[in-house]
Amino acid sequence: MAEPTPRFSEIFFEVYAALPRQGPGNRQSAARALGLCRDLPPSPAVLDLGCGVGGQTLHLAELTTGTIVAVDRHAPWIDQLRRTVAQRGLSHRIRPIVADIAQLLFAPESFDLIWSEGALYNLGIARALELCRSLLGPGGYLCFTDAVWRKPNPPAPVQASFDLDYPDMGWTTGVLATIERCEFQLQGHFPLPDQAWWDDFYTPMQQRVEELRRKLATDGEALAALERIGREPELHRTGSEYYAYEFFVVRRGE
Repeated sequence: MAEPTPRFSEIFFEVYAALPRQGPGNRQSAARALGLCRDLPPSPAVLDLGCGVGGQTLHLAELTTGTIVAVDRHAPWIDQLRRTVAQRGLSHRIRPIVADIAQLLFAPESFDLIWSEGALYNLGIARALELCRSLLGPGGYLCFTDAVWRKPNPPAPVQASFDLDYPDMGWTTGVLATIERCEFQLQGHFPLPDQAWWDDFYTPMQQRVEELRRKLATDGEALAALERIGREPELHRTGSEYYAYEFFVVRRGE
């Protein structure tokens, strides 16, 4: 996989920092997944891995009455979430911290619920499940989304995009097999609806890309980066029948 240039990374983060969330998802899907966690404690201890600027973190704060530790390795996003949390008077419930999910220092069995939308693939699903299992108390839940194929033989641009961003992407059946091997109990799974891609992710992304194109109109390197970023929503518009984001809800045994 080609490493992004420093300039591409700079533009990437300038686009993504302005979005309500950094990947597909929405409140309705979060509520549906949370509904599969049928006997959480009244005020669960929650860990949100790969929280970005906190779109789903804030949904969790609305949908639960517990405390939330929100983790991301990109410090500016965590700083942004801290400001949001303070503005909304949620500092007593949400604790944003900068950390790499591969190197967490929490005590074993510290959480009742671990949440991760579109982030565990960075670690590899099997390794991520083992990590989460160690951090969950007996009977604790893990809710996560992962990109999966839906149909074989996708168009070449779609295949190339995932080869670049997620070369190990598989199928729902493969993720379910990994869940079973890692000794989690499946509670349910479902694909994200199309509006979960557009409302808070691709539509504001397209708007932000256009804003930056105007702002950086004389910067050829920035425009090339924006062109690459801007292709993703169009690929989804034409090729989404071939892939999905699947929400998985699993439970650690007692």
